[in-house]
Amino acid sequence: MADTDPAGPVMDRDEVDRALARLGAEHEAIETSLLALQDHAGRRLLEGAELTGVTAERWTSTEAAITLLWTYFDAYTDVLRTAREVRARRRWSSREDLVELTELLRGEPVTVAGSAAATANAPTPQGGQAGPGVLSERWSLSALVDRMNELYASSLDMVVAADAVWSALPARIDLLSAELRRTSRLAHSVGVRPGEHPAGDDLERITRTLKKLREQVVSDPLAFWKPAEGSSAPGGGKPDTTVYDREARALEDVRREIDAVLAVRQDAEKRIVRLRDVLSRADRTLAEARTARGEVLAKIAATEVPVVSGPPTALQEQLSTAAEYRRHAQWHRLSPLLESLEQKAEDELLRARESLTAVTAPLAVRAELRGRLDAYRAKVTRHGLAEDPLLVERYEKARRMLWSAPCDLRAAEQAVLRYQQAVAELLGAAPGVPGQGAGPDERRGPGA
Repeated sequence: MADTDPAGPVMDRDEVDRALARLGAEHEAIETSLLALQDHAGRRLLEGAELTGVTAERWTSTEAAITLLWTYFDAYTDVLRTAREVRARRRWSSREDLVELTELLRGEPVTVAGSAAATANAPTPQGGQAGPGVLSERWSLSALVDRMNELYASSLDMVVAADAVWSALPARIDLLSAELRRTSRLAHSVGVRPGEHPAGDDLERITRTLKKLREQVVSDPLAFWKPAEGSSAPGGGKPDTTVYDREARALEDVRREIDAVLAVRQDAEKRIVRLRDVLSRADRTLAEARTARGEVLAKIAATEVPVVSGPPTALQEQLSTAAEYRRHAQWHRLSPLLESLEQKAEDELLRARESLTAVTAPLAVRAELRGRLDAYRAKVTRHGLAEDPLLVERYEKARRMLWSAPCDLRAAEQAVLRYQQAVAELLGAAPGVPGQGAGPDERRGPGA
């Protein structure tokens, strides 16, 4: 055991047997992995596919790596078989046998022609001996196992990544395309067509995008692979579904638009009838405001009365257009028009009501003044002061102003205020705040 050779100290029989057992187990594991890689569905698909882009480049390298793996494995198998044959010569191996076994198990007994790796176009190992112009490679069994593990991991990573993309994306694209076809047929039935409605243009664009996406995924799956950050395990990552997700959302938006069009088709007549009713009420309210304005101008003097506009002819024309769209089943055009008209009609009715309120405000003020004057007259009567000369004079003056036409509201309000003040003085109370409309009982002073 003291003698040495280039392979190191000569191994004894127990060391040889343990090394052969370990190498045999490694050989079996490597063979199982290589056979599994050979039968991998992703590898078979890659072999038969017309690849492009980054996938074509990586598959060329991976194919070479797999070929080189088998070359290395065959060389590994030959050396292991030779070592087993040497060990099997004798039950108790001679020194010559042990020296030979030590060289086989610890030396660099594996020789692979350098042209094999170069022709295979496989990635070179870190620190490996092979390179351009090298005629052969020499490996120890342990170094060769490490090299095979390295090639196997990179090959499996590429195969698993491509298979994962092919397993995930094409099927999802096909399902989305089927949904796209159903949506397109429904859209066509309600008049949503390219060039006539934005949703129709979107459907056409989504169709083109999905077709192109599927072609790219099939020919270049690795272009749609996102490796996991910090992961060194083969196949660590996930398919990149960014484009698919974007088009799925776009199709969902189109479906909602078509649902809105369908809803319009179902209740279009009811909505048009409601619109006619709202616009009719707005017209009647404006007519009432115009009549009231004439009455106010005749009965109230020295007051600014706002002008009342005419009926909204533009809305009536748009309503007629909506009815035409309905008759010709142009639902995609009717949908946005009805939504706009409904809001405008409500705004028009509100404007008409506000106009009527503004026009009739002077009559409301006169009515409030009349009511206030009568309330104070009733209070005076309850206190037995109805015949007071000052109160009678001021009451009659205010009454003539409020019940004559045209009525000067400003002068009438002052007359009513003077009557209130006279009443308050007689009853020993401060005058009320003019214009608040409170009854005389609320302004009653001490002793009232």
